[in-house]
Amino acid sequence: MEKVLVIDFGGQYNQLIARRVRDLNVYAEIKPYNKITVNEIKESGYIGIIFTGGPNSVYDEKSPHFDKNILDIGIPILGICYGCQLIAYMAGGTIESAGSISEYGKATLKISNSILYDDVPLTSTCWMSHSDYVSKLPAGFIATGETETCNSASFENTAKKVYGVQFHPEVTHTEYGKVIIKNFLYKICNAKGDWVVEDYSSVLIKEYRERLKGKKVICALSGGVDSAVAAKIIHEAIGNDLTCIFCDHGLLRLGEGDMVETEMKKRLNMNIVRVNSEDRFLNKLKGVVEPEQKRKIIGEEFIRVFEEEAKKIGSIYGLVQGTIYPDVIESGKGEAATIKSHHNVGGLPENLDFEEIIEPLRNLFKDEVRRIGKKLGLPDKIVNRQPFPGPGLAIRVIGEITKEKLEILKLADAIFTEEIEKSNIKELPNQYFAVLTNTKTVGVMGDYRTYGYTIALRAVITTDFMTADFAKIPYEILAKISNRITGEVQNVGRVVYDISSKPPATIEWE
Repeated sequence: MEKVLVIDFGGQYNQLIARRVRDLNVYAEIKPYNKITVNEIKESGYIGIIFTGGPNSVYDEKSPHFDKNILDIGIPILGICYGCQLIAYMAGGTIESAGSISEYGKATLKISNSILYDDVPLTSTCWMSHSDYVSKLPAGFIATGETETCNSASFENTAKKVYGVQFHPEVTHTEYGKVIIKNFLYKICNAKGDWVVEDYSSVLIKEYRERLKGKKVICALSGGVDSAVAAKIIHEAIGNDLTCIFCDHGLLRLGEGDMVETEMKKRLNMNIVRVNSEDRFLNKLKGVVEPEQKRKIIGEEFIRVFEEEAKKIGSIYGLVQGTIYPDVIESGKGEAATIKSHHNVGGLPENLDFEEIIEPLRNLFKDEVRRIGKKLGLPDKIVNRQPFPGPGLAIRVIGEITKEKLEILKLADAIFTEEIEKSNIKELPNQYFAVLTNTKTVGVMGDYRTYGYTIALRAVITTDFMTADFAKIPYEILAKISNRITGEVQNVGRVVYDISSKPPATIEWE
């Protein structure tokens, strides 16, 4: 299988770059700049290399650099933003501070003739985000694009097959970004396009059939699409040597535990053990208000439940989890900063009773996981479920968690879900849920004063869950949802709608 290497220099769009490459049917894998050498790159058979964005200045001692010999190994290279500046720096060019003419946001790109710009008009919109710029190109390089304040918005050395773009072609704000990436892959790297994510399931099943032969493993089944697809892959690989542990921690949505058990156990014929642990988790979370602490507690308690159940089964080799790419990057793996710990990545305790944590999906994005799930025949109720965090409603109850608060949130969330699903919205949100805030406000019902909780509604439109915009739900639908929640759910006096995008916000509140 042909593949492209994305060298991670610490930018937040690194996963998005890999996603764009895969969307064009070329497999991409990400390696931190300090975890791979030029010799390893040569030996790995990559057809192309992409340098990602990253820190502000290549002259900063703490900024990530790379072996400049990479420019001479003959593999096509595309540098993006910081990666573009790094190429110029390594090749002998000059980088300077843009000062007051730094570019952030949309800019007008004017191009000259370049294979990278085939089928791109002479003038288009691109997305800039830089405070430094290439003031002098290295010998052998020519400029191929400019903006009003940046004469070297792109450059190339066709003899070495090295290209740089100061803007971000991977974001949707760059008008012809997909075309530019496609040109790099197919016209410069000569890709054939043999990456079909649905076929990847066969590769994974074969790999784990060989790796786990004769070994018994358990799967941390949450009922979400990620853990369900991970379970299905391992079940296809080793059959009854897999036992799924469905830990119902009492933090699931209304009626969800029964639905998960029915769909996964009866329809897919998997070995499933349901453990009802609501009291256990609520006791551990008593008095805890800090979200990272909640995640850590839940992550550790999950593992302890699985370890206890594993001992009942016998000798267990490993634990299967539905970790996916966004989980890894947000938990601060590689070069990215920690945004929040996911209980199946950053929230794992150090002392585990398993020889291996098995994560078949850790290199995939959410939509890729869904496509594999459909290929493997998982029920629509599972495959099309909107994302649900491993810590469950614990991170949608702001402040201390109690059984009363959970019941309030479950009912409010069920009403929100019901009204969205039966609405005539043209574009359904990719994720939508209710949050029980820790704020009480004064209200009035009939002739009486009330003092109830505030429920926040969150709904987003996204393709990859790395970035997201709030969904423009019609006011009349929001009004109906609000009226139902305040009328049907006790101790709720107010409903608000979250209109924050990601970034700067995350999709979840905690």
